[in-house]
Amino acid sequence: MSVTTKEITPAFNSEVTKAQGGQHLNRCFSCGACSGICPVSQAISDFDPRKIIHMVRMGLKDRLLKSDLLWFCSQCKSCVFVCPQDVRFAEIVQALWDMAYEQGYITDQDTLDKGKSAWVERDKCVSCLTCVRVCPWEIPKIDGEGVATIDVRDCKACGICVAECPAQAIMLNQSQDEILIAACGSK
Repeated sequence: MSVTTKEITPAFNSEVTKAQGGQHLNRCFSCGACSGICPVSQAISDFDPRKIIHMVRMGLKDRLLKSDLLWFCSQCKSCVFVCPQDVRFAEIVQALWDMAYEQGYITDQDTLDKGKSAWVERDKCVSCLTCVRVCPWEIPKIDGEGVATIDVRDCKACGICVAECPAQAIMLNQSQDEILIAACGSK
């Protein structure tokens, strides 16, 4: 991967460290503990927490915030518990996701298309509250019209509500990382 000076945003590292969740970025000394424990890293060789931190430090803002790579993180937080420097990689990824939204690199529709959030087909919802009861993060809500809604930016795309909805009103696209993990498992 070659980098041109046009691709470098020198202030990107500082922008991330100032963002909520990004404050511990510069504690990383690339020991690899996060990569060693990351279940996504084990299945998708291109995904490596150190690589993402390195891209931030190099100022590769556009390349990183436009990349699908950033969205492969499952937010399992396995990396948080093994990091000797308390870098909190999952929080850094959340800060990068927020930045990608705020700066127009990604839209809610992109998130749905990438399989990173579920949505409700309003005409199919029977307002049974099953999704509200089964979601461990309390993401689905019932709106003023009595129909379930899911906040795209809060949804964890775990698929629990999709599997449990008796009306089959909740949808979730298969994500690229799921496709890659499935391909690794079939080899």
